[in-house]
Amino acid sequence: MRRIVLLASTVSSFLIVPGGAAAQAGSERAERVQDRHEVRQDRRALADDRHDLARMEERLSRFDQASARKDRAALRELDREVSRSLRQEMAESRKELARAAAEVRHDRREVRSERREVGADAATGRPGAAADDRRDLRDDRRDLRDDRRDSARERAQLGRIEAISREWDSLRGRMAPPALARKRAMLVELTGLARAEIAEDRKEIHEDRRELREDRVEATEDRRR
Repeated sequence: MRRIVLLASTVSSFLIVPGGAAAQAGSERAERVQDRHEVRQDRRALADDRHDLARMEERLSRFDQASARKDRAALRELDREVSRSLRQEMAESRKELARAAAEVRHDRREVRSERREVGADAATGRPGAAADDRRDLRDDRRDLRDDRRDSARERAQLGRIEAISREWDSLRGRMAPPALARKRAMLVELTGLARAEIAEDRKEIHEDRRELREDRVEATEDRRR
């Protein structure tokens, strides 16, 4: 998931530190602010990826036109342009992979923290708090599962882009029909990857909105207690 990693939860301190309820309310407000930030961030990513898709479709169209005209100058220009774009995409994918790995580490800390919370609530005879913390633990486990999935997807996509980049560079300047056919196939694949990225962005926005709804429900329940 594309998001800024938060500090590990300190809710367990509420059991021993006066004013814990106020601190918890502050923590919940921070979570809502973070979730809203993630929605805005994912919307920007969606806009960027739509632009990338339009650019890939335009390159494929230009490639087909240049191939039909046997325009070697235009094909050489596309060789350079696609090679440069792939290098930029690899750099961005490596950043995304690093962020995804950081989120997985954060989620693991959150799960460990919530497990301690549940145990502490049970030991101090607080069944209501234990039920809330078990719900939070389920949410954190789901976040961990989702972020592990995202990390694996980012890793696989980076590997594929690296492979395409190597093959594209090996074919630069080659204008024989088999080489042109292979280049076109790679452009089609890259266009498909861009469409898949848009689908993932929409999924991320849906998940972020779900987390916002959950935060609102939790805040309402806390006010009633």
